[in-house]
Amino acid sequence: MKHLIDPMDLTVEEIDQLIELAGKIIENPDKYREVCKYKKLATLFFEPSTRTRLSFEAAMLDLGGNVLGFSSADSSSASKGESVADTARVIAGYADIIAMRHPKEGAPFVASQYVDIPVINAGDGGHNHPTQTLTDLLTIRQEKGRLNNLTIGFCGDLKFGRTVHSLIKALSRYEGIQYILISPEELQIPEYLKKEVFEKKGIPFRQVEKMEDVMSELDIIYMTRVQRERFFNEADYIRLKDSYILDLDKLKSAKEDLSILHPLPRVNEISVKVDDDPRACYFKQAKYGKFIRMALIMTMLGVSADED
Repeated sequence: MKHLIDPMDLTVEEIDQLIELAGKIIENPDKYREVCKYKKLATLFFEPSTRTRLSFEAAMLDLGGNVLGFSSADSSSASKGESVADTARVIAGYADIIAMRHPKEGAPFVASQYVDIPVINAGDGGHNHPTQTLTDLLTIRQEKGRLNNLTIGFCGDLKFGRTVHSLIKALSRYEGIQYILISPEELQIPEYLKKEVFEKKGIPFRQVEKMEDVMSELDIIYMTRVQRERFFNEADYIRLKDSYILDLDKLKSAKEDLSILHPLPRVNEISVKVDDDPRACYFKQAKYGKFIRMALIMTMLGVSADED
């Protein structure tokens, strides 16, 4: 695994190996404290980030490595007009691995073409966010004990949400996944996703507008924000916005072992009163992000704790 640009770059076997390694790290983190000693991660973040950047940095530090980098384009030579390719070439002389977030789709791929160290896409525009997909898969595996035979509801902005698109594609390679897509008509999943994933692979799916209609069926609900700016008029937004706020009342018919996921940041689409419900997994999900990134860094650098 030289670079990770798109979640589909990984085979199912590679994903399962990463999840297995992350599980071992969760169980015995002390065993991995020195595996990246003297290794350096460069975090090249050309746009703001909280969870992704800090979890990458925490992951490398917990592996005994070091971190260098920047958290905005304004604090890098990009503000002087330096190209992504040139920045990557320079940083490759200072670090062993790069994690890059960029507002332009394809920028991490461009960087990967000019360096001889691994590049991880930490989010490129509205295109891909592979480590969030890995985080979601690890969360599902930890909470459910499997990645097959599950009914998952995706709720909210399914048209523009890159995390939703990536997770749908990743889960399509596992058996027995039932998809229920909960959104207003204006924010349904794109046609290309229906054709490339569901129709091409013969995977059934349902589209509904109210989460209450299907809540009792779900093993997992993956929440996203319904964004005012995506609507053509304010009246449609006002009509629909409260339908996609998950609160305790909407959870009354849900399974006792439902898992509530959200890639965060949250605005108002999950009531804060849900936070104390044992089914709420989104803060654990953010924590799992550190462990899967630890496993990914180890794998891409070819280091181990000699456990085998």
